[in-house]
Amino acid sequence: MDNEEPIVFAIDDDASMREALSRLFRSIGMRASIFSSAEEFLAFKRPDAPAALVLDVRLPGLSGLELQRELNGSGIPIIYITGHGDIPMSVEAMKAGAVEFLTKPFRDQVLLDAISVAIKRDRENRKERAEVAEYRARYELLTQREREVLSHVVEGLMNKQIGAKLGTSEFTVKIHRKGVMQKMKAGSVAELVRMAQKLELPSLKH
Repeated sequence: MDNEEPIVFAIDDDASMREALSRLFRSIGMRASIFSSAEEFLAFKRPDAPAALVLDVRLPGLSGLELQRELNGSGIPIIYITGHGDIPMSVEAMKAGAVEFLTKPFRDQVLLDAISVAIKRDRENRKERAEVAEYRARYELLTQREREVLSHVVEGLMNKQIGAKLGTSEFTVKIHRKGVMQKMKAGSVAELVRMAQKLELPSLKH
């Protein structure tokens, strides 16, 4: 997945700014797609690749902050650029997870550094989501009883204690426990606990 070349998206309603960004990205061989509005960006089918979004705060139609809310959950890191930024606006953007908030004019290298940070963050987020998806697929293979055993194993209970809670023998718990470890592909209880935490299983939420 992460072998694909990263891409930068940029949205700005100023034609001269779009051209400047296009020149900058081309000059360093960076793959980029540039848009004049949030709506145009939303209509675009984005490739499955690490990415960063360079976003003007003030746009016709959906504003930058509104687009950020619209994209919530998509995981794409955002770098704001604006000629009209103010403190409350930048605070809101950063609280919502923006990587950087740059006021025009800014140095090219400052923007490129922020993009580098954003793409690195996206790579890490994508890796994390893929890992959780893999754990989820393994968890779906477990029987209901194996899931019950898993929840008690990660609580730190011994086989005898688990058997008492489930009303079954210690031997039967051992069999279920072995099935859990094999299906989850866990090499140790510590690894199993880490997987359960990533999956946010109910027994670990208290």
